[in-house]
Amino acid sequence: MPTFHLTQITDTHLSPRFPEFTENFQRVCRHIAGNRPDLVINSGDVSFDGEADAADFEFAKAEHGNLGVECRFIPGNHDIGDNPTQSNPRPKQIVSEQNRQNFVSVFGDDRWQFDAAGWRFIGINSLIMNSGLDCESEQFAWLEEKLAEANGQAVALFVHKPLFRNTPDEPEDAAISYRYVPMPARTRLVAMLDTADVRLVACGHVHQRRDFTFRNTRHIWAPSTSFVIASELRQATIGAKETGLVEYAFQPDGFEVRHVRAFGQADIDLFSVYDPAAQS
Repeated sequence: MPTFHLTQITDTHLSPRFPEFTENFQRVCRHIAGNRPDLVINSGDVSFDGEADAADFEFAKAEHGNLGVECRFIPGNHDIGDNPTQSNPRPKQIVSEQNRQNFVSVFGDDRWQFDAAGWRFIGINSLIMNSGLDCESEQFAWLEEKLAEANGQAVALFVHKPLFRNTPDEPEDAAISYRYVPMPARTRLVAMLDTADVRLVACGHVHQRRDFTFRNTRHIWAPSTSFVIASELRQATIGAKETGLVEYAFQPDGFEVRHVRAFGQADIDLFSVYDPAAQS
């Protein structure tokens, strides 16, 4: 069976207001065009502010047309709003069904499944977890079904937010609870994943590159294509603060991971080009 080549990009944060992020994305497009993977997955925050500005969605969709390769998408918090947690107040922009539908109308389904090279690939929407929206329970039921249908196939899961930092049962930190899949949805999700042979969980969101294994599952935090958050006061270092992308090669007996950067890709500090006080 031939190798299935997949490239993960994430946190592209495309918007006509930030040409610096677009330039980084165009460097990534040239890299991908040169390598021609079988598929590209954007694991969320496709836009900078799509939940509030439809123009960001249209701009991001047009820019992805330059990839020259089929691309699947899952939403991030900048696309559809954030999920509530047990530890923090409700986010400023909370996820809504209307925002989700706006994303789907431009980028396609916010959850999907396909099989290739002996693997089952699943993408889910982590932002609706803990939302209480009908789509949350529908997605859990759908995921349970897709995992059961895997019938022992290795599974690769793509999600915007990391499931956890180090272990699934670690307490939810009020200061950074927005960073991971929130409790109690996390507990339900992890228990569901334990029923299948989940070999890979690939995410974005944190804007740091990280690669670790918990039990039999490798967790890949893909770096943003757009920017980093350089200040330790704003964001502590967990992995590596750098821009880039991740390349995978899947075969029935395993997979390989390459952590790469596109030629010329710059480690732009978000707060060198964005003033949140000016946006409020």
